[in-house]
Amino acid sequence: MAHLFIRDIQPGQTLQETYMVSQPVLRHTSRGDLYIAMFLSDKTGKANSRIWQATEELYQAIPSEGFVRIRGKSELYQGKLQIIINDVVVVAPETVNLADYMPRTEKDIDQMFRQVKDILAAIESPDLKRLVDAFLADHELMRQFCAAPAAMTMHHAYLGGLLEHTLNMLEAARALFGLYPKIQKDIVLAAIFVHDIAKTQELSYKICFSYTDSGQLLGHIIQGTQMITQKADILALDGTPVPQPVLESLLHIVVSHHGQYDFGSPKLPATPEAFMVSYLDNLDAKMNQTAALIENDLGDGGNWTSYQKSLETRLYRCRPLGED
Repeated sequence: MAHLFIRDIQPGQTLQETYMVSQPVLRHTSRGDLYIAMFLSDKTGKANSRIWQATEELYQAIPSEGFVRIRGKSELYQGKLQIIINDVVVVAPETVNLADYMPRTEKDIDQMFRQVKDILAAIESPDLKRLVDAFLADHELMRQFCAAPAAMTMHHAYLGGLLEHTLNMLEAARALFGLYPKIQKDIVLAAIFVHDIAKTQELSYKICFSYTDSGQLLGHIIQGTQMITQKADILALDGTPVPQPVLESLLHIVVSHHGQYDFGSPKLPATPEAFMVSYLDNLDAKMNQTAALIENDLGDGGNWTSYQKSLETRLYRCRPLGED
């Protein structure tokens, strides 16, 4: 029988299906009863799920990342799909078709990576070119860079998402350079390439998407500065150090690219190049996020999605000029 994808589940539907499970948490209701909250997902989306009247033994049996076959029912809760599970059985990963469960970019990964390298080849600064080439020469890192998602849930949350997000930003930057001739283009291009490079270390994406221990402890901004500094240290040992002002300008963009303290940036943008990268990062993330929500969020079934806390609004689905 064909897999019932998350995006195709309708409220009030009886379910007997296998899904990816992640982040199970054992909690208490207001009456003191135990229940399990977790996510069920496949390549088309993720749904909050609950097991009421749970036990400690059942909770211990559910993997933190893995697959389960569930029997239950779907419902709408605060405008979003929720699955109430009656029975759950752990399923071995080798028995499922992983292609049904791991969302991935619809674009050609090899082609996107070639485009990234072609754009970076335009960097004229010998110092930044050596640093960028040191990353490109790290074949294992580049394999991870091409495979990693850009985020857990917010934007480009699929295999190849980091590469797609990076390429979009590089192309957007090139389109804007002619409008802002005083921008130091080489620093912007290099910074875009490495701004999220540590998502390869922050996120785990072998079976399902989750944070690594180091990702939880440090986060990709700190991890990214470490990776850049390590590459620069190797170049220095080889007798070709990156000048400190250049390195600090690059690192500043990485530590400020979230744009706000409450978004996780330890510093706010303080150079034109840092502002450009921060705005391009936010633009590409928002365009990807809103497109996905309009397509996949159930909302009330009408012209509006459910309220999105991260956007502080609901999204209007109506496309007055039709779909492209």
